[in-house]
Amino acid sequence: MRSKTLFHGAAYYPELWDEQTIEQDIRLMKEAGINVARIGEFAWVNMEPEEGKIDLGFFVDIINKLHDNGIDSVMCTPTPTPPIWLTHGHPERMYVDEHGTIMGHGSRQHVCTNNAYFRERAAILTKHLAQAVGALPGVIGWQLDNEFKAHVAECMCATCRSLWHQWLEQRYGDIDKLNAAWGTQIWSEYYHRFDQVPQPGPAPFLHNSSLKTMYQLFSMEKIAEFADEQAAIIRRYSEAPITHNSSIAFHVDNERLFRHLDFASFDTYASSDNFPAYLVNCDLWRNFKQGRPFWIMETSTSFSASLESYAKPHPNGYLKAEAVAAYALGAEAFCYWLWRQQWAGCEQPHGSVISAWGKPTVGYAGVLEVERARKEIEAHLLAARPAQAEVALTYSDRAKAFLKTEPHRKLNHRGLTTSFYERILHMGIHRDVIPEGAELDGYKLLFTPFLPYVSADYIKRAEAFVENGGIWIVGPLTGGRTEHHTIHTDAALGALEHLAGVETLFTYPMDGTGAIGRAFGLSAPLGLWSAVFEPKDAAAIGLLEEGLSPGKRSSPNASGVRGKSSCSAPCRWEKTGTGCCKS
Repeated sequence: MRSKTLFHGAAYYPELWDEQTIEQDIRLMKEAGINVARIGEFAWVNMEPEEGKIDLGFFVDIINKLHDNGIDSVMCTPTPTPPIWLTHGHPERMYVDEHGTIMGHGSRQHVCTNNAYFRERAAILTKHLAQAVGALPGVIGWQLDNEFKAHVAECMCATCRSLWHQWLEQRYGDIDKLNAAWGTQIWSEYYHRFDQVPQPGPAPFLHNSSLKTMYQLFSMEKIAEFADEQAAIIRRYSEAPITHNSSIAFHVDNERLFRHLDFASFDTYASSDNFPAYLVNCDLWRNFKQGRPFWIMETSTSFSASLESYAKPHPNGYLKAEAVAAYALGAEAFCYWLWRQQWAGCEQPHGSVISAWGKPTVGYAGVLEVERARKEIEAHLLAARPAQAEVALTYSDRAKAFLKTEPHRKLNHRGLTTSFYERILHMGIHRDVIPEGAELDGYKLLFTPFLPYVSADYIKRAEAFVENGGIWIVGPLTGGRTEHHTIHTDAALGALEHLAGVETLFTYPMDGTGAIGRAFGLSAPLGLWSAVFEPKDAAAIGLLEEGLSPGKRSSPNASGVRGKSSCSAPCRWEKTGTGCCKS
């Protein structure tokens, strides 16, 4: 259930400003209707200017001052920006990219979050911070770090190499099992010990698909473990709920990340030209922590920008539309990055509520519109909860890893899923975007697109959903890979193919082949990597008219199951008497 208010907030960096400016900011926040501020996320050097010299008095005072003026705080752990005393002269602590480049000090996320010394100092500072502010009445929530893996992906340092070998041994138990699962006899990649398995760094051509995908999953698990560690420390001293500001654009497994956190939040800077990318986040984050409202922790008042780029500003009225949509879709908070424009650094041009010189920005009028709308709808939404959607679309960050390894022609899970989602959105259908592990109760129609690997657990739950009267639409690009990112050897689509009552004859890319599909009285060109089927326990309702496989049945773009059948590739099944129809 929701709290007693809808929050309207902004990220604030009081450590950058003098006392007079802070007083002005608080007065202006109250005028704009800002009732929550997120603080501290980049302030490690202010909290601990020298190793072991921790002083949090400034932030205690800020939290109390904000609270005295009716503004709550979300306290952040400042671990994305380790200070120079932790990094200087210590390349072994730094992040290493896939090309072997060691990061230097500066920007953020320059340290490997798996490094033991970093973890030790991060834990010490987190403990001091939780002890100092955890019980303050103004602290209503915690944010861990900031945007995990936003600028970096899988680290290739020596620490990660050692942890990688441990992770593989825990996962496979025996090196022969890894070799068998990965097919390492190909190109003589066979390993005798776990410590021989490389990281997917520089290579003359392409790495083994299993190696590359498993390393991504390893990295996702390790960053989630770091979040768990910070959360456990905070919970010893604070009862305020804990979150992280994530995104589907980052190199994380959000379902795993939020598993042990208290509520879900995300950052988004989608422009008005790409509003489906904004709404898909709302419909997904609502389902990471079911029963708890989500937060939009960052969005722009008008436009995002950095030293090297800028986005199109929002048209008048659009910010209000974003906020009202978010609140109506289950958000408890709608927050901006940032309150006062930064006068230095790499994001100086970024849109804000107040300029660096203390005047309203081009987005300020929109902020006032949001506040008027919040007051107008607050009582109604606090007494309500989002309605149960009848349509669900499965999203998977693990599938994102598979498609990063095997992108075909630069396909990516985020873009594909958003495009698929957009078609449902434009039909005006209330929909949920759900993680792989979500319960399926209450839905009538389930879409499972772009999941190269479909787990046995997911199949079991989807089968039960179908048995209870649901329709399951599976594909495209779903089911053609095993959990180790290899090809099935029993059937092209594994268990899904057997459930669907079809046999896959061929799989190949249909782009440029002249393939034309016909079903339901319509014809259309076919593309993407497609499966060509032969019905076994199914009746065909569509076929290929032209191209390399005329007269056969294909599934490049949509699929589904109803009754006791199911499938994986892009086709559609519905129960029809004793058999099934397929297109």
